[in-house]
Amino acid sequence: MEEARAQPDTPVVYESPAPPAADLQSVDDRDKPSRTDTLTAQLCDPIGGPVGDHAVIGRVRFWTPMRVLLAFAVLFLAFGWFGKAGCIQQRPDASGVMGLDWNNGRQYLAMCYSDTVPLYGAEHLNEGAFPYKKQWVEFSDGKPQVRYMEYPVVSGLYQYISMGIAKAWKVSPLPGSSALEVVIYFNVVAIGLSLAWLVTIWATALSAGRRIWDAALVALSPLVVVHAFTNFDLLATAFAAGGLLAWRRRQPVLAGILLGLGGAAKLYPLLLLGPILILCLRAERRGEDDPSWAGLRPLRAAGAAIASAAIAWLAVNAPIAALYPNGWWEFFRLNSERHADPDSIYNVITSFTGWTGFDGVLTAQEAPTWLNTVSLLLFLAACTGIGWIGLTAARRPRLAQLAFLVVAAFLLTNKVWSPQYSIWLVPLAVLALPHRRILLAWMTIDALVWVPRMYYYLGPDHKGLPEQWFTGTVVLRDLAVIALCVLVIRQIYRPGEDVVRRDGADDPGGGVLDRVPDPHDPWLPSWLWPRQPEPVP
Repeated sequence: MEEARAQPDTPVVYESPAPPAADLQSVDDRDKPSRTDTLTAQLCDPIGGPVGDHAVIGRVRFWTPMRVLLAFAVLFLAFGWFGKAGCIQQRPDASGVMGLDWNNGRQYLAMCYSDTVPLYGAEHLNEGAFPYKKQWVEFSDGKPQVRYMEYPVVSGLYQYISMGIAKAWKVSPLPGSSALEVVIYFNVVAIGLSLAWLVTIWATALSAGRRIWDAALVALSPLVVVHAFTNFDLLATAFAAGGLLAWRRRQPVLAGILLGLGGAAKLYPLLLLGPILILCLRAERRGEDDPSWAGLRPLRAAGAAIASAAIAWLAVNAPIAALYPNGWWEFFRLNSERHADPDSIYNVITSFTGWTGFDGVLTAQEAPTWLNTVSLLLFLAACTGIGWIGLTAARRPRLAQLAFLVVAAFLLTNKVWSPQYSIWLVPLAVLALPHRRILLAWMTIDALVWVPRMYYYLGPDHKGLPEQWFTGTVVLRDLAVIALCVLVIRQIYRPGEDVVRRDGADDPGGGVLDRVPDPHDPWLPSWLWPRQPEPVP
């Protein structure tokens, strides 16, 4: 170096301490959260700070982004299992018979309640009978009523298969076989749901494209810790995320099949077909095929997805409906007769005002006809507004944006918002609005609603909380979801603020719609044409 200082015109040669790799390719287009997101940058300080300007991206052999995301998911699923473990602890009763320790409202005090545990006996799965064939009598208001399995077919069959595995495990010499059968059943269900959640994260990460690290918000969501094993909803999230990934890969038939199967587990995956149809309606040209068009026509793709979803749904439901029509219809009957859920906006209004509802005071077996009608009309009105936005916005919205709005509208207007339903929104929100601070704030608020809910169920007589403490937090949750919807709509009308569309991206999850320009001659009536942006002065 002394010689270099003496002769400044002499170039200084820097040698690599090891021979460079033969392949120096780098995934430079991948989003780097440690450099583009202030929250992630701060979290990276303990491990060396943000990635360097000249770092080679995408060359790690083992800890790839996908494996890191799945590792995060396994960790948070473990937290979720431990959160429910208090409800599968065993203790002997006064006669020495071993049973679950649910004495004195333990399931609420420990906030470990899960539908899986009581349903094992309530749905008579412990008897080993086929769910939709088995019937029993319950008394409500002193009146007998014949009951069957209350879940859609895929969810019901999943419970049946899990029951069979639990019974086989119980009589085997395998570790843990000495536990109560319901405890084994819960663990079998939890393992299957965990695999479904890993599929959800895998599909969401691939759907995010260059922003794969956005899926970390799914893996690290507080809602996973609280609700991963509250019910069986992770089955539906796996099918929904898989359907969106198949659509992204321009496989509309596979997308429809997965969404149809998801609709046979829970209803909401079928709702995603609406945004697909709206965006394809907008992209379709008038008249004959344009010779410049490359790839599958949008309406044909949407038609293929909708038709395959219907076929898949029928293929699963038709055999059960034909063999056990009463058992198959039980899910639909209960949903029509079910009153306003504690988490619904209708119950919130009743809680604070004393309003008796649209139908007045009803008995347990009377269907809330007016409530059903109003909630359906409100949802249809919301869908009409979302469709208008999708068709008339100056730039075509991204599929994830409309999908999030539709599912959020369904939850906000529906008479039932079971607490675990919030997990439906997590993958869609991450794809629609990948702002980490905002999403983590909403998820935390939504997860914390579980605390007053459990203590409200405990009851004031057992040192629980009054109903208004619980419904007040529900209002905060609803306002947070509405705020997310407002932000999504804002970014639809101001696409320059959409972080996904920076660097020239269009719609990474759009499939046949990605980078397709809006037609100059749409086939829709002129009042549904996209509104042209105002000229810049």
